[in-house]
Amino acid sequence: MRRSAAFVWFALVAAVVLAAASCTGARSDWRTASREPVGLAPAPAEVKDAMVQVYGARTIGAKGLFGVHTWVAVKPTGAPQWTVYEVLGWRLRWAPSVVVVHERAPDGRWFGAEPELYAQRRGPGVDALIARIDQAARSYPYGAEYRAWPGPNSNTFTAWIARAVPELELDLPATAIGKDYLGASILGAAPSGSGYQLSLIGLLGVAVSDIDGLELNLLGLNFGVSRNGLKLPMLGRVGRGWLPPAEAATR
Repeated sequence: MRRSAAFVWFALVAAVVLAAASCTGARSDWRTASREPVGLAPAPAEVKDAMVQVYGARTIGAKGLFGVHTWVAVKPTGAPQWTVYEVLGWRLRWAPSVVVVHERAPDGRWFGAEPELYAQRRGPGVDALIARIDQAARSYPYGAEYRAWPGPNSNTFTAWIARAVPELELDLPATAIGKDYLGASILGAAPSGSGYQLSLIGLLGVAVSDIDGLELNLLGLNFGVSRNGLKLPMLGRVGRGWLPPAEAATR
């Protein structure tokens, strides 16, 4: 018992240190922080296939200790550029909706934070998925609302799309705070769109599915395990991490 408790404390301390390291330094000034791509997305001129990629990166400032900002990028067959779907809370200062659909590098740093690839689909049938992603994004029910905790926020938006397009098989990390927000509903699909979730305004709940694994949500903090590894607050995920289907099959 003592060893187990010591391990938990060690994991929590390590989580704080590692998360803090990823949220400081070069990101001290958001106005000059890098937005350069990191090489996870192919150039449209090099790949004609339809593609979908889902990314996340630590948020700006102290919130980055606990959470990530997520977004969905699509490139239809033969398209000359990538289109990114995301939620930006600060838009409510001048716009009626937080939802943004724009062209930008899908793997660009999020104000200095390096993005992580959570899911990818490519090839035949993906154009149909892209059409459904676009429809889901434009029907997002919380466009006029934004709360960093417990939601609705950018992760609520990404989970909304994943529920509408379960073929993405998106397994969001524990740091995607807001993914469990179901609004007035208590019971729904897990964030991946498969399985089931019980959630009380994103603050308390449980989710279980083949993709999400088993998750417990306490005040917006996620603890769980899935086929992609262990899920812990602040750390996000510990383990194998996501791999493209072809790579995962060879492991």
